[in-house]
Amino acid sequence: MSEGASTSIDIGEIQRRIPHRYPFLLVDRAEDYRPSQSIVGIKCVTINEPFFQGHFPDYAVMPGVLIIEAMAQTGAVLMSKSLDVDPAGKTILFTSVDNCRFRQPVRPGDVLRMNVRVLRARGGLFKFEGRALVGDKTAAEAEFAAMLVETPNS
Repeated sequence: MSEGASTSIDIGEIQRRIPHRYPFLLVDRAEDYRPSQSIVGIKCVTINEPFFQGHFPDYAVMPGVLIIEAMAQTGAVLMSKSLDVDPAGKTILFTSVDNCRFRQPVRPGDVLRMNVRVLRARGGLFKFEGRALVGDKTAAEAEFAAMLVETPNS
């Protein structure tokens, strides 16, 4: 990447790089992109999220599995951009999660920052370390992996 090049990724590029859409797209933008190294995904959590209707109505908490999914989507954006994936014939699938810990609830009004870094990359298989933060507090952390796969033409 050349000096002074943008390290931000807007929602339009995210939607070109991964297939997720509302209500399952859990990354609003990304910043600090470093090819094949790291990225920071941003999710602005609002009371309008559909999962808050049932989790939990009287004390809205973002489901932990969706925090992990948001980290995985952030990793997929990093992979897609680093490998310059053509989404017409390939997709990135989440393959594993290890050492997952939930540290504090994520609530409406929070801005979730997913710090994701590559631990290993070989071809179309990446292993990541992720940490989801609200402010300076860790909400969740995990190691996870994803792989690039061919998709059938529709």
